[in-house]
Amino acid sequence: MSSAELYERAQKVLAGGVSSDARRSQFVPLYVDRAHGAHLWDADGTEYVDYVLAQGPMVLGHSAPAVVDAVNQQLTRGQAYAAQHELEVIAAELVCRLVPCAELIRFNTVGSEAVIGAWRIARGATGRQKILKFEGHYHGWLDAALWSLHPALDSAGPARSPRPVPGSGGQQLSAGTDLIVAPWNDAEALTALMSQHGHDVAAVVMEPVLCNTGCIAPVPGFLDTVQRLCREHGALLIFDEVITGFRLAPGGAQEHLGVVPDLAVFGKAIAGGLPVAAIAGKASVMELVTRGEVGHAGTFNSNPLGMAAAVGNLTVLDRDRDRIYPHLYATGRRLMDGIRSAAADAGVPMLVDGPGPVFQTYFTASGSVLDYRDFAATDRAAAARFHRALFTRGINIVPRGLWFLSVAHTDADVDRTVEIVAEALREV
Repeated sequence: MSSAELYERAQKVLAGGVSSDARRSQFVPLYVDRAHGAHLWDADGTEYVDYVLAQGPMVLGHSAPAVVDAVNQQLTRGQAYAAQHELEVIAAELVCRLVPCAELIRFNTVGSEAVIGAWRIARGATGRQKILKFEGHYHGWLDAALWSLHPALDSAGPARSPRPVPGSGGQQLSAGTDLIVAPWNDAEALTALMSQHGHDVAAVVMEPVLCNTGCIAPVPGFLDTVQRLCREHGALLIFDEVITGFRLAPGGAQEHLGVVPDLAVFGKAIAGGLPVAAIAGKASVMELVTRGEVGHAGTFNSNPLGMAAAVGNLTVLDRDRDRIYPHLYATGRRLMDGIRSAAADAGVPMLVDGPGPVFQTYFTASGSVLDYRDFAATDRAAAARFHRALFTRGINIVPRGLWFLSVAHTDADVDRTVEIVAEALREV
C-alpha cells in the first residue's frame, strides 16, 4: 500500500493522521517500510539516506546487529515482568561506568517522564519548588516542562528576562508559576536572575548542547558560570541529555564538555532506539529515592526487551569507542564542509554549525547563532523549502534543519548527500 493510501486511512483513525505532533506535515508523511544502517525505505519503495535516525538515538545505525540480536534472544524469555532481572543490573552498571555523574540511576520508559522525575528529586533534595530553564530548550511535552520552547517573540517578554510561554492549548497554566526562564548563553542575565530568585530555585536544567533549537554549544565559560551559580545558591544542576547522551561521547555531553551535573536525564539512545530512559545522578542526591523520601515508579521501568537492547548497544559503544566516535566526528565534519562549499558555490547565505555527530544548517548571513532569538531570526521558510527539496531527492533530515550522523554513514553517503544538497540549494 502506498504512503498516500496509508495517510488517507490514518486520517480516519489517528488525530491529524499521525501519532506525534513532530510528524505533522503539509505533505504526505513519511511511512517507513524498513530501515537498515544509514538508510530508510518508505512504503513506496523510495530509498533515503537517513540523517534523522529516529530523532537521534541510532548511533550505531538502524537494525544494529548488537541490538537486534540482544532483543531477539530476550523475546522468548519474556516481554515484561514488572519484576527485577539481571539485564537491568548489567545495563545500570554500564551507564554508571560510562556517565561521569552516574553513581546511582533509575530507569524510565521515555525522556519526558524522566525529566519530571529528575525535577521531583531536585525539589526533594532542596525543599524548593522553582525550576530555572532556558528559552528554546525542550524537556518533554508534559505540562510542567513544555514552556518557552519556540514562543512567538511578541509574547516572550524581554530577551534578558523571558516570560514563560506555554507550548500547547489545554496546558496547566499554574505550572508556569514554578518556572523561571533565562536566555541561553548569557552569563550576565543568568547571574541577575539567580541573584533575584536563587533562594527559590531547586534546579537549573538545560540541554548542555541545545539541539531542539538549532545546534548551539555553550559559549566558553558559560557552563562553568552556571555550575558556580548553582553551588552558590544551593540549587542542583540537571543536564537533559536525551539527545546528547551517548552521541557526543560515551559519557554524553558532560564527558565531551568536561562539566559534571548533579543529575542527568537520558533517553532512547541508551537502548539503540528502544523506549528506555534514565535518571542518573550523584549518590548524595539519588539516595532520596533509595530511602523512599522521593517516589519513583513505573510498571515498564527496566522492561527486559529495552534492557537487552541497552546492554547490547552500550557494550558496543564502550568497547568500540575508539572507532565509533572518531568516525562520527570525522564523517559529520566532512559532510558539514561539503554543505558549506555547496552553499558558497550557490551563493546561498548559510551557517553550518555543530560538533559533527549532530549539526544544524541555518539560512542566515549571520556568523553565529547563540540562543533561541538568534534562531528565530534565521530564514525558517527557506529551511522548510530546503528540507522539502532534500526529501524529494532521497535525503531525510529533521525538518527544522538538524542532522544526525551514525557509524553506518559512509563516505559514499556523504558524497551523494553533498551532490543532492547542491541541487536542492538551487530551488531554495
